Amino acid sequence: MTKFLRTSSAVALAILLGTMATLPSEAARGGRNAYDGLWNVSIRTQYGSCGALSYSLRIAGGRAMPVDQSYQAYGVVSPGGAIRVTVSGGGQSASGSGHLSSRSGGGRWRIASGECAGTWAAGRVSFH
Repeated sequence: MTKFLRTSSAVALAILLGTMATLPSEAARGGRNAYDGLWNVSIRTQYGSCGALSYSLRIAGGRAMPVDQSYQAYGVVSPGGAIRVTVSGGGQSASGSGHLSSRSGGGRWRIASGECAGTWAAGRVSFH
């Protein structure tokens, strides 16, 4: 995993991952989700000075979770691929939403304070 480039980037990531938690998922029913596996995610800032960062995210049972303890992530992927997630770190949080396909995905994110916003893109690394 690439280290966070800035504290505000950690917040942006946190927001992105946390939004996922509001969607229904197969995980809530105890099943596997077609999007389960390891994903590499890159975020790009389009508004503000949060910079760019890359990180890894694991989806298991349709729930998004961090790969390491440098940030917290909460989110859900629906059976159709809609994703909402909230990520927090460095005392800030960010939320994001978008869509995943079998091997890639993308969407938008923003920091809760509104100081930064942008897009994210994801690529699947593994299926389990």
